[in-house]
Amino acid sequence: MQALVHIHNRLAGLADRAAPEALPLLARFTFAATLLGYFWASALTKVGPGLLGIFKPSLGAYAQIFPKAMEAASYNVGDLTFFHWAVVFAGTVAEFILPLLIVIGLFTRLASLSMIGFVIVQSLTDLFGHGGIEHAETLGAWFDRIPDSLILDQRLFWVVVLLIPVLKGAGSLSVDRLLKLK
Repeated sequence: MQALVHIHNRLAGLADRAAPEALPLLARFTFAATLLGYFWASALTKVGPGLLGIFKPSLGAYAQIFPKAMEAASYNVGDLTFFHWAVVFAGTVAEFILPLLIVIGLFTRLASLSMIGFVIVQSLTDLFGHGGIEHAETLGAWFDRIPDSLILDQRLFWVVVLLIPVLKGAGSLSVDRLLKLK
């Protein structure tokens, strides 16, 4: 038994020494492998036609971000305000830039924290703007033995993955580390 405890303690010590470098890299890898494509695909649906389409968001962009305002305006973007355009533009740019910053490890803490805010706003929009609050399966519940609800379960995993770089930084394989060395 003593030998087993000794082996356990040595392995735990190795894990403790590896964690400060491994956790941020694993979190960024997990984000890149699972969420980078999701957010970029979502951002692409918001870009209007042409080379400068990012400045003229698609109808779908407004419908995704302001579903009730779009319905009230009979889906006529011209009836919306500059505020609506600014939010849609900023959200679209954020969906492109923040994931990229996280993956390459540049301004990682700020980008990850901003991405957490983005996920919270996205979740609230899904719940209240798109009526997800009216569907218990969309909201889900923690501790219910069903791990795939869209909001509470999935987004909790997203936020935890993003919290690691917020708390630990980007790790050794990052632009942040290169800039720190100079």
